[in-house]
Order: sequence, then C-alpha cells, then structure tokens
Amino acid sequence: MKLNNVEIEDTFAEAFEMYYSRLLITARNKKLALAAASEACGFGTSIIGCTAEAGVEDKIFSRSETPDSRPGVAVQIWVAKKEKMEKELIARIGQCILTAPTTAVWNLIESEEKVKAGEKLRFFGDGYESFAEINNRKAVKIPIMLGYFITEREFGIAKGIAGGNLIIQTRSEASAVNACLKAAEAARSVGEVITPFVLGVCASGSKVGAKKYKFMHATTNELFCPALKEKAEKSKVKAGMKAVGEIVINATSEEKLKQAMKKALTAASKSRGVRYITAANYGGKLGKVKINLGELF
Repeated sequence: MKLNNVEIEDTFAEAFEMYYSRLLITARNKKLALAAASEACGFGTSIIGCTAEAGVEDKIFSRSETPDSRPGVAVQIWVAKKEKMEKELIARIGQCILTAPTTAVWNLIESEEKVKAGEKLRFFGDGYESFAEINNRKAVKIPIMLGYFITEREFGIAKGIAGGNLIIQTRSEASAVNACLKAAEAARSVGEVITPFVLGVCASGSKVGAKKYKFMHATTNELFCPALKEKAEKSKVKAGMKAVGEIVINATSEEKLKQAMKKALTAASKSRGVRYITAANYGGKLGKVKINLGELF
C-alpha cells in the first residue's frame, strides 16, 4: 500500500490492555498547569522500566470547563496492574502537583472503580486538612504555605489500550525527528490520547527480551537500527534509509487508538524524507490487540 507516495507495510502494531487514570490539573494560569502536568509525568515513558507510563494531553481546558473556573490540562497515568494505581497517584500527585504553585487536581474518569489517592493525601495536612464539596465534587483542602492545595478525594480507573506504534524510516536524522514530531502531534489531536516518550518520539525502539543478555527484559531492536544494517540478520532497514524513528500511542479505547494511528500515519507520510512506514509486533507474544495498518484506511 502507498500513502502520499510513501510505502506502508502490510503489517500490524501489537498493542495491549493496561489501566489508566485521567487527571485534570488546574492552576492560576496555563503555564503553571502545564509545568505541574509535565513534572507529574516524569519517568513515565515505558512500563518496561518505569513504574508507570504517563503523558500530557494536548487540550487546554478553559475556565468554563473546570470545577474551579481556572485553566487546566489533562494527564494520563498508566499501570500494568490496577492494584498499583493508588500508590502511583499518591506519589505523583503528592510530590509533583501538591508541591507546584497554585495547583489543584480533579478526576476525569466516570467509572465504578476508583482509588482513594486524594483521601490518603489529606494526611499531609497533619490534622489541619478539611473536606469540602466543590461543584458537586468531594474534595480535600490541605493547608500549605501558598494557601490551600485542593484534590478530589477519589480518582477513577479504567482499562485502555497502550503500545500502538508506528516505525518511520527516513533519509536523515532530521527528517526522522520531524516526521515523528508531526505524527505524534497528529495522534494527540484525536483527544484522550498520549504519546509517552519525549515529545512523542522514541529514539531507541526495543524488542522483547535479548539475544545475548538473558537478564534483560528488553533490548535494542537491531532489525531497525541503520548502523546495524550490514550486521543484523534479516535487517528491516530499507536501502538508503539513514534514520528510523518510532512513536508510541496510548488511548482510552481501541477506537481512539485507531483514529490516532490513522492521523499519525497520514501526517508522517506527508513529511519530507519519509520513504517507508511499518509497525512493531512480536507475533502476538506481547499484546492481544492488533492494529492493522492497511485496515486504518
């Protein structure tokens, strides 16, 4: 298949189910909300080595869309096992949002399953905390040096799809980075989507396990390393391709993931220097969700 004169391999991206919580961080202004959101998502690129996957959504919530009439941004926190979510939220909210100037945090998921992260964070108030109801939301007010930190008492948890991906082969490092940035931005424009790597670009796509070091859970994907084209058996780097970039996408539903991948694929195919696009899969060993690139169109 060809899209905008770029060859698209007839293959599938192998994705998998994980659990996510979606938080709304508000602050006195957009800059402060974004800064707190970015900090809360630190060390959140891949569940392979991080305690969670995390990312900031692109949408800026207006004052009319938030419980406290202040600008806000949404973040998603993803874990492999839902039992780990409460601890993850307590750590990230407590260390990165509570400590940020003028912030508050609210739940963005209507679900039956919830974790009491805000309820437990109240103990930071050392007995001076109080409960409040704000726009029909049950919250905790924790006195801090800058005033009050407000957090909703419970946060929803739901099942989503993680690990959607595209591998983009280009003629140069610059064109690979540019194409991945455009693809990631297009994916996030769908809404309720994150691209957990730095600016959405994964420079070091990995494979499951290792050939030489059995203690490693994941290692470099030599089949897509241009520097190893002559060394790696059955290299998948096409002739003339000097750089390969990957974007990874998490979405709140399989339908959202498909929409995001379609937009990302289209954006990448229009980017200068891109000649070939494929996806990573492991024959079904990693995840049960298969997103076929051809079927997106």
